Amino acid sequence: MDQKTLLEVTDLETTFFTEDGNIPAVDRINFNIKEGEILGIVGESGCGKSVTSLSIMGLVPSPPGKITSGEIILDGTDLTKLSEKQMRKIRGRDVAMIFQEPMTSLNPLYTIGNQLIEAILIHNKGWKKKQAEARAVEMMRLVGLPRAEALMKDYPHQLSGGMRQRVMIAMALLCNPKLLIADEPTTALDVTIQAQILKLMKELNTKFRTAVLLITHDLGVVAETCERVIVMYSGQIVEEAPVTTIFKNPQHPYTKGLIQSVPDMRFKKENLYSIPGSVPKPGSIKVGCRFAPRCEFAQDRCVTENPPLYEVSDTAHHRARCFLQETGGIEHVERALESR
Repeated sequence: MDQKTLLEVTDLETTFFTEDGNIPAVDRINFNIKEGEILGIVGESGCGKSVTSLSIMGLVPSPPGKITSGEIILDGTDLTKLSEKQMRKIRGRDVAMIFQEPMTSLNPLYTIGNQLIEAILIHNKGWKKKQAEARAVEMMRLVGLPRAEALMKDYPHQLSGGMRQRVMIAMALLCNPKLLIADEPTTALDVTIQAQILKLMKELNTKFRTAVLLITHDLGVVAETCERVIVMYSGQIVEEAPVTTIFKNPQHPYTKGLIQSVPDMRFKKENLYSIPGSVPKPGSIKVGCRFAPRCEFAQDRCVTENPPLYEVSDTAHHRARCFLQETGGIEHVERALESR
């Protein structure tokens, strides 16, 4: 049975209006998430991943930012048409977010219990404080926090980084949201805690069928957690495919470069591969492929024409924004170069 589409993002454009001009941080992107699916968005810093998540949550700082076009349909409701008051009712209840750094996401002046209970009472007007407290303790236990009752009286600074991140996950799941957005949820954690958090997120996804939008720069996290992946570069989607397809058959030079940059412990190499150059400043490339200045396959047309998203495979739902698709893809071009 086909999964129902929970989130549909269509032609989303988020622009920042600055003294240096209008900067499209997210440039007309299209994607969807099914119920119960884990979708990954990957890319280097500055590619538009976090702005995409903030756009969905209605948290783009304004001024200077604003959603300038497109639709964000969550379970039949266009979030871009809602007022701030209406969005406050949806945040936490229908869609919740785990932010990058839990220490700055939790209020240092209030206990963990106060912050969890407040989130519950906002969305459950008929609940008593005792009910909310019991629900908070239940969620703390569910995310694997020991001595949950005692932790309710602690302040954020009294918890370790991994414990604070678990509190953030508990807070995000208090009202059983339909969609959970996790923005670099393991960045500040050590490898052991990172593995525990990812395992926890997968378990909660399975138990509650909560759809997850996982934003990361770590392809290892994507391979372990996600079903589909979107690769973003300079505000655009440059490739989209199931995770296994992306790793076995990357069709955009940027995706290929990201995969080559992952350390492989099976082979000893003198130098770890890195993509030359850096992500361009948003809005600095007006015409042509935005990856062209860093691309080993760049041609003359790459700097004068904007490549569309080509359908690589209808059956695998694989798309890539690269002119190489007109000549058989990356592998065909590489074979041609080798035979010269």
